[in-house]
Amino acid sequence: MLTLKAYAKINLTLEVLGRRDDGYHEVATIMQTIDLHDTVRLTPADDITLTCDDPNLQSPNNLAYKAAQLLQQECGYNGGAHIAIEKAIPVSAGLGGGSSDAAATLRGLNDLWQLGMTHTQLETLAAQLGSDVPFLLQGGTAIALGRGERIRRLPPADVEWLVVLTPDVRHTGEVPSKTAALYRMLTPSNHTRGFLTRKLEARIRGGGDVPAQFLFNAFDDVAFDAYPGLEQCWNAFAELGAREIHLSGSGPSIYALMPRREVGTAIHLLLRHKHGMNAHLVSAIQP
Repeated sequence: MLTLKAYAKINLTLEVLGRRDDGYHEVATIMQTIDLHDTVRLTPADDITLTCDDPNLQSPNNLAYKAAQLLQQECGYNGGAHIAIEKAIPVSAGLGGGSSDAAATLRGLNDLWQLGMTHTQLETLAAQLGSDVPFLLQGGTAIALGRGERIRRLPPADVEWLVVLTPDVRHTGEVPSKTAALYRMLTPSNHTRGFLTRKLEARIRGGGDVPAQFLFNAFDDVAFDAYPGLEQCWNAFAELGAREIHLSGSGPSIYALMPRREVGTAIHLLLRHKHGMNAHLVSAIQP
């Protein structure tokens, strides 16, 4: 049996450059893995099966299950595997949990089935599963371009402590595809040209530091309309001392960098115990 950690991610920047001819949007984003993680266990089996401690995710629609099927079909592998997932990353929260489970499944089954696929080959398959999956095959710090599938690795960002808050809010209309719905809420006025991402990329390459004022997410502008109740959570976070709060991905998770662990611990505990919110004190990780 193989046991793998599937790490969550945050977006330090997320710029939307415009809509592409294929219907996707062109983005420029810098992503960073954090030490909040799911656990994926892979065991040889005759067929592909999946269990999860969240019954709602125990389905053939689970991205990890789809990753196993795709790899099996691509390589013509005759055997299977049992995939067991223990969730710690909030679901559909902008933290890449499902994508990370899929990436871990691709990596792990490549080893378990002894397929010998290169990282580049796995990235090509990962891009068929979702925009974040190629980045999460390796994690760390990276810039993603195109619709998110073109990955350029960066030196480790000097991001130590963060508080991540996942509010218990629902998207307006409860549409099946949250991310697509938020893209539809953007207008050309929300589009940028990638300068903020390139500016932070240069900063990271030049020494690694990540000034809070360099953080950006295009979806911040539509977040309160998209998620009724998010504004109250955002304000509670700010009133505790969080600065430069941003969405991760298309939300609804929000995060803020912490100047010291002690500050992060205090804000994290107050969010959890005073406000009853789902908050995590995390650090950046280079897997």
